[in-house]
Order: sequence, then structure tokens, then C-alpha cells
Amino acid sequence: MSDWIEIKKDATHIAREKKKAKQLKQSQWWQNKIQNGLCYYCQKKFKPTELTMDHIVPLSRGGKSTKGNIAACCKTCNNEKKYLTPCEILLNKIKKEKESR
Repeated sequence: MSDWIEIKKDATHIAREKKKAKQLKQSQWWQNKIQNGLCYYCQKKFKPTELTMDHIVPLSRGGKSTKGNIAACCKTCNNEKKYLTPCEILLNKIKKEKESR
């Protein structure tokens, strides 16, 4: 996959939202979220300590650190997702499936 998406990062927005994410990570809400050990993307089970916080709509794409935009996911899925939106992930999956036929 090539990095064809032009991203104009807003450093102020990203810094503000990272601060909010750090606060959410300390909350009971986040502790409850990771206790089930389920990765949002691959749906596999992990130890709570193996899950990372992911912004479903990335901060670099205008996403915010809100409970509705944050998911617990495994490190592999988080690394593969990078700056992609959920729609782009689905489109890439469809493309890979077509190529493998």
C-alpha cells in the first residue's frame, strides 16, 4: 500500500487530543474497556496489558479523544492501521480479497 493520502497535521489539535487521551487512559472507563481483552479490529483475546489505545478516526485526520472514538486494540492491529480511517481499512481489505482471487 502506498502512502497516497495527503495529511495536513494540526500540531495544536494533536497535542490537545493526546493530553485528553492520556487522561482517559487513567480512567475507570478505560480500565473497564481493556478488562475484556478483546481487540476492536481482529476480535482476538489478549491480556489487558497487551492492548493499546487507538483512535478510530486518527488524530492526524481530525479525530478526537472521545469515548466514542477510542478503541482497545492489539499492537499488531494498531501498527497496521496507522493513520487509516475505518472506511479505508475496509476498502483495503476488499482490494486484497479481489487480488487474491
